[in-house]
Amino acid sequence: MIALLLQTGEFVRRVVTESGQTLVLLFRAVRFIGSVPRQLRTIVWLMYQYGVRSLPVTSVVALFTGMIFALQTGIELARLGQQESVGTLVAVVMCREMGPFITGLILAACVGSAIAAELATMKVSEEVDALEVMSIPPERFLVLPRLLAVAIITPLITVLTSLIGVMGGALVASLQLHVSYTRYFRSALDALRYLDDVFNLPKDIYTGLFKSFVFGIIIAAIGCGQGLRARGGALGVGRATRLAVVNAFLLIIVSSYVLTALFYRSQ
Repeated sequence: MIALLLQTGEFVRRVVTESGQTLVLLFRAVRFIGSVPRQLRTIVWLMYQYGVRSLPVTSVVALFTGMIFALQTGIELARLGQQESVGTLVAVVMCREMGPFITGLILAACVGSAIAAELATMKVSEEVDALEVMSIPPERFLVLPRLLAVAIITPLITVLTSLIGVMGGALVASLQLHVSYTRYFRSALDALRYLDDVFNLPKDIYTGLFKSFVFGIIIAAIGCGQGLRARGGALGVGRATRLAVVNAFLLIIVSSYVLTALFYRSQ
């Protein structure tokens, strides 16, 4: 029992410490926001590296997610004679929850691990120390471009993910539930046509985009933080990469619930 308590206390201490260090790193990077015009070329290149190369995996997962959800909900709706409403459910779920969630998890695995491995390698090979010796802040040169690149591409990929998921649901609705494409997409558009008074956009769309923006910041901040804290050669690089993915997964899941509760607390 004592050993269990000690392990639990050590885990909590490590989580709190690393969370604080990541927040400090994030705030330090944001201080150099004025240097963005000089790093614009790097940011665009990173957006290509992190975004375009993640599209194949994201697209396949989004397609089958929409198909699975349409099939499962359509079967139950068909028992009630309401299978024509499947387009409404798929559109709302993909735009509000599953689109941002799928994109966040895939980018956490692909991009977060890549960022952590890259910066951890630079850290253990003393390249980061060389930047500090030359009075080049790592937060400006390494963290800020990656933070902005991931924060920008995550909402963009989320839009594509949601669209592909809805189209995957349309395939299942037509081929297995015998719902025409016209009725499917009409119900999907009807579910998203009501504009919010605040942003003059459908609430399900802008909440999903905001979630994905937050997920992008989480992925980049955790990846950079774990990479810059790496120690111990190749073993440290592997540990930093693993922790970056695990911590990003956990924080994305928790923040997804919190943001949903905040946006839809009155419903």
